[in-house]
Amino acid sequence: MLSRVAESLYWMSRYLERAEHTARVIRVQLNLMLERETEDDDRHWKRMLKSLAVEMTDVKEGEAHAVANSLIHSTASRSSIISCIMAARENSRQVREQISSEMWEQLNRMFIEVKRADANEVSDVDDFLQAIKEGTHLFQGITDSTMTHGEGWQFIQAGRSLERAAALSTLLGVHFREFYGTDAEPEPLEWMGLLRSCTAFEAYCKAYTADLRPDRIAEFLMLSPSFPHSIRFSADALETALKQVGAEVSSRRSARVERIAGRMQATLAFGQIDEIMSGGLHAYLETVLRQCSQAHSALYQTYITYPIEAALQAS
Repeated sequence: MLSRVAESLYWMSRYLERAEHTARVIRVQLNLMLERETEDDDRHWKRMLKSLAVEMTDVKEGEAHAVANSLIHSTASRSSIISCIMAARENSRQVREQISSEMWEQLNRMFIEVKRADANEVSDVDDFLQAIKEGTHLFQGITDSTMTHGEGWQFIQAGRSLERAAALSTLLGVHFREFYGTDAEPEPLEWMGLLRSCTAFEAYCKAYTADLRPDRIAEFLMLSPSFPHSIRFSADALETALKQVGAEVSSRRSARVERIAGRMQATLAFGQIDEIMSGGLHAYLETVLRQCSQAHSALYQTYITYPIEAALQAS
């Protein structure tokens, strides 16, 4: 597969996952505002922005809500939902011949929806965020049903899994830094909000009942091998995708990226929650984030920006 095709499919998937994650987190925050008794919304919005890895150095008191709102319809921000959908559509356009017509049509529907929202701003924010979530889920289902599960499909899986693992690690790190191990009284509503931000509340309750214990929440969202929005599940999917790509291209160059993905997967597969919590949850999540960055860099060096000499040797 040409490196430009791999790159476009990879980023198309990452941008769509980022849009869905952002829509979900903002929607949960808006719903929590209706349930909280506190008036300290600014602190909650700033924490939400930090959990989305949005720089907040210039955010003043009373502006956090407006900055968060810009994440929905600001084309000036590369992290906004509208910008992500537009970038995903542009990447898919560049590899139109590699994806199915159904995939292209669904992405165009989402593109038209966000362009309409951009023109009118957003009249009903909750409906818009729900439409983004459902649209990306539909796109993923269409992709799995209509695209050959070959090399291109594996790059789509790799992009989604890597983006999800990094986003979840950041979200958990920010949340636990504020609410775990402090002298303040525990806030069940905030822990429920974290689970909802990961589409995990119902799944968690089935595994642990409704007992919202922070260590169990951390274990479920980090180490569950069967829940799609756990970090371990994403790491497993990333390793599988990269192994399949390596098998397709039969290149010695694939060993490094597979080794990095395997190390990340092992970090999570053999992790024990008691050891993680006692040894430092934040350090553990920082390690996972660093491994995500290393996997991204290795993937680029192996399949996208590799020198021509390496390609000739591999062939």
